[in-house]
Amino acid sequence: MAETHVLFVEDDDVIREATQLALERDGFRVTAMPDGLSGLDAFRAQRPDIALLDVMLPGMDGVSLCRRIRDESTVPVIMLSARADSIDVVLGLEAGADDYVTKPFDGSVLMARIRAVLRRFGHAGGGEQGDDAPDGGGLLAFGDLEVDTEGMEVRKGGAPVALTPTEMRLLLEFSSAPGTVLSRDKLLERVWDYGWGGDTRVVDVHVQRLRAKIGQDRIETVRGFGYKLKS
Repeated sequence: MAETHVLFVEDDDVIREATQLALERDGFRVTAMPDGLSGLDAFRAQRPDIALLDVMLPGMDGVSLCRRIRDESTVPVIMLSARADSIDVVLGLEAGADDYVTKPFDGSVLMARIRAVLRRFGHAGGGEQGDDAPDGGGLLAFGDLEVDTEGMEVRKGGAPVALTPTEMRLLLEFSSAPGTVLSRDKLLERVWDYGWGGDTRVVDVHVQRLRAKIGQDRIETVRGFGYKLKS
């Protein structure tokens, strides 16, 4: 099985070199770049399986780089942020990142997040097989929204809707239980594969992105409990 190729963009030499070594010891192939512009060039030339992007980068910041990558690809992206409460976290998620890790990070935490994202995207990530999508089978219809759970396609008013794999998994969770309130913690567990408590902002931002694509009123907020898909 081919090695999973990681693009790691980090301007701090010590962090970049230490993290690259740790990733390589864990069986990943790593392309490490010191700034956003070289990171974008490397992404376009090598098409990695996953991108790890520091938020604060010279030349082109990590949020802008994430946005450029997302314009061209649905490859999974994890942002690295120096502060958990930073607005940069939300900006990165809004730009299309699938998850984030706070710096300084423990190597085991980073590896767990990488493997969780890779499982969602169908990559083995060191021999681990991805989980199947939620059961449903066939074509589901919610008003003018159609969800093909086997073909992994979505249409709104007959027109195709382009979703990232994370957005698709989120919609599949809602589609598997229309009208049922799903808590943020349950969505973190099912969609992001968090076996522990996580930052619910990841859920909130992805719900906002999904609403923008399938209709603002299609997913209802149930204050104090979570979200539900209108059947």
